[in-house]
Amino acid sequence: MTNETIKSKEQQRIAIVGAGPGGLTLARILQQHGIKTVIYEREASPSARQQGGSLDIHHDSGQWALSEAGLLEQFKALARYEGEDFRLLDKTGKVYMDEIAEPDGGGRPEIDRGTLRELLLNSIDPNCIRWGHKLDQAVALENGMYELHFENGQIETYDLVVGADGAFSRIRPLLTDSVPAYSGLSMVELYLDNVAVAHPEIAAFNRRGKLFALSDHKGIVGQLNGDGRICVYAAFRVEQEWLDTCGIPFDQPEQAKDQLLEHFHDWNETLRNYIQSADGPMLPRRIYMLPTGLKWTHKPGVTLIGDAAHLMSPFAGEGVNMAMLDAAELALSIVKHTDINKAVEAYEEKMYNYSSESAQESYDNLELCFSDDAASKLAALMNSYHEQP
Repeated sequence: MTNETIKSKEQQRIAIVGAGPGGLTLARILQQHGIKTVIYEREASPSARQQGGSLDIHHDSGQWALSEAGLLEQFKALARYEGEDFRLLDKTGKVYMDEIAEPDGGGRPEIDRGTLRELLLNSIDPNCIRWGHKLDQAVALENGMYELHFENGQIETYDLVVGADGAFSRIRPLLTDSVPAYSGLSMVELYLDNVAVAHPEIAAFNRRGKLFALSDHKGIVGQLNGDGRICVYAAFRVEQEWLDTCGIPFDQPEQAKDQLLEHFHDWNETLRNYIQSADGPMLPRRIYMLPTGLKWTHKPGVTLIGDAAHLMSPFAGEGVNMAMLDAAELALSIVKHTDINKAVEAYEEKMYNYSSESAQESYDNLELCFSDDAASKLAALMNSYHEQP
């Protein structure tokens, strides 16, 4: 690579909208190659909100991206390989799968979302992040550049804007009219604090990783986090309005738990205890997704990564992995190509192929997990994966 090429790339102004794992991975890898970026994040600080549960980071996507970022060994020191434990049951408590992780680990170790974000944040120049910058709109200019207008009144101009701003991206409308559609699934997120001490029976039942209980187009999912909590998802195949019309007062946790349990009245008592024993507030959420295989006509100066590009349900465990894979592919394409727009175009073509496969798998898994006899069907599917050479 010539000095002229390096200089021209250093002069390009690159903005990343969103400081999630995708945006941070992109900034880190570009930084590793001497290319500066500015990240805009609407949250006021890294600790502005709860970061959510645990993530399984896949060896051929998320871990590969961390390797390109020079962070794989640090990740391995933080990751929980025992978090690959997996139990699958139906509502009666019948066990269909009971996997215990190998001591030397498999290909999908767990890490808490907040821990992963901290690892990435600590690896980049803190001066490149602008906290408390909520994007109001992005405006295309005649010269192929873009203006970013923020709610605080600030306006900035960039050669390349990367939308890493999630499901309801403000950058996506620059490229496509597609908007996220309701997937048919709604969830209520709860937590069991200090589970080993406060709820040892649930801790023993859940083991060190994830537990899925599936029946009647519903589910109870338990996920042990690295901070000793179990994140619980009560999931329902329901109409989009259900969270608003079901009458459960989600802002009154104790009363809400009683009403939530009515929807699991004939479920195994230990499974019901995941809800009964939950501590603190609960978070209702709808699961959305973009059309599988979404593409757009390439435009100079703008692109998308992660959920902004290919929002999918969480039932393939691919969301954060795809975001980090996108980040690495885009960063390395920018490093490789002299022309930044050729770099973006090459990234987009590659991303369409692998992301559409993951999105289809995610959709198929959601349909299966909330169908009739879901536990036995999921067990059969997972066993077929294990049998593949």
